[in-house]
Amino acid sequence: MIVKSAEFVCSNTQVSKLPPPVRPEYAFIGRSNVGKSSLINMLTNKKGLAKTSQTPGKTQLINHFIINDDWYLVDLPGYGFARISKSKKEDWNKFIRTYLDKRESLQCVMVLIDSRLEPQKIDIEFCNWLGEKGLAFVLVFTKADKQSSVKTDQNIAKFRKALLATFDAMPGYFVTSAETHAGRDEVLGFIDEINRKFKDTGLSDELPS
Repeated sequence: MIVKSAEFVCSNTQVSKLPPPVRPEYAFIGRSNVGKSSLINMLTNKKGLAKTSQTPGKTQLINHFIINDDWYLVDLPGYGFARISKSKKEDWNKFIRTYLDKRESLQCVMVLIDSRLEPQKIDIEFCNWLGEKGLAFVLVFTKADKQSSVKTDQNIAKFRKALLATFDAMPGYFVTSAETHAGRDEVLGFIDEINRKFKDTGLSDELPS
């Protein structure tokens, strides 16, 4: 897929005010400070599209971006916020989960995982929640340039083992780097394949293998 255009559309905290669910969309979410904004900017080849910050948890809204006037990239608030009140955290968790569980045009949840870390309880719990809801998701391991490929492979293997305690099979995954653009073609190709099926059928029940 060649990204020809990427534009901000809207920010919301209410699912009812989101764009009409007529185009396929892909939600990007992960633990705070996982490198989500940098990854989004890399995928769209548009520096500054998603705002990066040194403060974890800055994204506090559901942000829609229209790509190639064809599909939506959705930037969701990270889970595990730093420096926020318990009541706000509960509110955000509620609207994030409502969006994920109820959004008709959501094709796949892209769960970002820091490749430098061993399995984190919060990531495993979120994946398990997606599985319980029957929501399609893949893993996107970030910051692969920050360590050796051997170390990345070791952490992915540990994550796989942790997920297989509750899943029958390991979800699909990508290894990426916002710095080197590693994984960019693979992630965009994955999205492109689902988009083609969406256009053919109007829905997507299965992820490409």
